[in-house]
Amino acid sequence: MPKLKKPATSKRKPAPSRTPEGVRQLQLPKRIWYKPLTWRYTMPAPVYKPLPKARHLFATTVRQLWQHKRLFGGIILIYGLLNLLLVRGLSGSSNLGALKSLLDSITTGFTGKLITSLAGFGYLLATSGSGNAQTSSLYQSILFIVCSLAFIWALRQVLAKHVVRIRDGFYEGMYPLIPFMLILLMLCVQLVPMLVGGGLYQRVMASGIAVHLWEKALWIVLFIVLAVWSLRMLVGTVFALYIVMLPNMTPFRALRSAKQLVYGRRLLVLRKLVFLPVCMLLLAILVEVPLILLATPVAAWVFFVLTMLALPTAHGYLYNLYREML
Repeated sequence: MPKLKKPATSKRKPAPSRTPEGVRQLQLPKRIWYKPLTWRYTMPAPVYKPLPKARHLFATTVRQLWQHKRLFGGIILIYGLLNLLLVRGLSGSSNLGALKSLLDSITTGFTGKLITSLAGFGYLLATSGSGNAQTSSLYQSILFIVCSLAFIWALRQVLAKHVVRIRDGFYEGMYPLIPFMLILLMLCVQLVPMLVGGGLYQRVMASGIAVHLWEKALWIVLFIVLAVWSLRMLVGTVFALYIVMLPNMTPFRALRSAKQLVYGRRLLVLRKLVFLPVCMLLLAILVEVPLILLATPVAAWVFFVLTMLALPTAHGYLYNLYREML
């Protein structure tokens, strides 16, 4: 009697499932055992909203400071008085008059007077951070940190439509002191490549190590590379000063957030950052050069007032730029 064969079992794959609409759809595996590779530098940059022009940001900052002149004027007055007492000294002595007299005896004509005024302005810039005591640099650093925290906190509260007093900036604005100082320390560390490159270039040129033209060009290129490296890091880290003042924010999280904030637009942000010192320097030249030429004793005190106004203006400009980048 012949043996009956077993029916062959078909090893077909399960049919694709059907959605309620009747469209055939392949079933996905329950677990994905691999992760597709994505290269960091081949990812397209995110699309951001266009940033306002730098001159508009500067005008907005000046308008904000003027609208709340009692609040910011009080903080500036405290900053100036403490700077005058602890850093500069009550005498406020300056050798600007003697320098101008010496240069006037050498140069003649309108061009000579203009050169004398510009040289006096350069002298004021070079001696603006010096004081009469050995501890002036320490006092100046402490005042810069404390008053920066007060300015930033007051500006944040004013833009949030809160009514604050002058003392509130110094009382309530000091809580992120340690994170703020850590970010400042990181900024100083990121300046090291630029300083090293500048020191090496100066030492090489002064000692005559680089003789040929190609050697000098090589050292210049090395300095430019190190300077660009520092600037690239500083563009993102400078905004961490304002991010770290948010509640429950740590310095590392602030640095990561600042890095993501400028991703794909570092060059654009760098242009707007460079505009600030250039604009403030030109304004100071327009004010100080005629004063040095016509009223030399007053020029040193006016320059001191301009340096006190520079701190809130810089913080206001950078904070407005940070808000526009969000």
